[in-house]
Amino acid sequence: MTDASDQRPPVDNPLDPGRLASLGVEVLPHTPSTNAVLAERAREGAPEGLVVATEHQTAGRGRLDRTWETPAGSALTFSALLRPEVPPATWPWLPLLTGYAVAKALAGAGFGAVLKWPNDVLIGDRKVAGILVERVETPEGTAAVVGIGLNVLLAAQELPVPTATSLLVESEGLGHPVPDRTVLLASLVDTLLESYGAWQAGVEDGSVARLRESYTRVCGTVGRDVEVSLPDGSRLVGRATSIDQHGRLVVAPAAGPEVPVGAGDVVHVRPA
Repeated sequence: MTDASDQRPPVDNPLDPGRLASLGVEVLPHTPSTNAVLAERAREGAPEGLVVATEHQTAGRGRLDRTWETPAGSALTFSALLRPEVPPATWPWLPLLTGYAVAKALAGAGFGAVLKWPNDVLIGDRKVAGILVERVETPEGTAAVVGIGLNVLLAAQELPVPTATSLLVESEGLGHPVPDRTVLLASLVDTLLESYGAWQAGVEDGSVARLRESYTRVCGTVGRDVEVSLPDGSRLVGRATSIDQHGRLVVAPAAGPEVPVGAGDVVHVRPA
């Protein structure tokens, strides 16, 4: 019997598994979720720095348990295993650090990316990448599985919602070619691990403050009017004024004191 996955059309601009293996990146033809694969590897004792990528993720998840799926070969979908040795109070910075690293790598590829707090990556005001960081308990201690999904080759008519975009769509406006997916994935992994290493090594010497400053520079949420749907079902409306030392979004409502938000779904309601 032929598996349906074997009937998919060939992937244009496929990943090069041999080239990526030297970076510790394993490429799977298809899988329901790279985060799920890597979480199991983490429990089996896999080392920090292992990355699992796939040409086709069939049951991916985003924040707030949203589903995330794209046609085979149209995205960069991968997860990285990290084993932070930092104080628990600094763990909330890891999703923000990941968003910053993705935006930095895209800037290096010629795309002016910004962040919507906490870690949605936008080009203009449209989402090009999403991030899901999950804690995993393992025999070696608590690990983090960092999942990243970046729209690369989706045509405009394939985008799931009007607020999404892809590097293909943005490249047409910029007049330069879409980056090679293997080269771009290598850059994303390098930038993530470099940013993570600098953050972890310098937690006692001000790396959190430096990350906060760098993140704020590329965060398009700060300075905008926002509406935040909070976990308890309530809504907070006001001006996003800053990112605090814990990575929380500080929102100033029309009346009353500023409110630090550690979790919530943010909508930008005023153009930058």
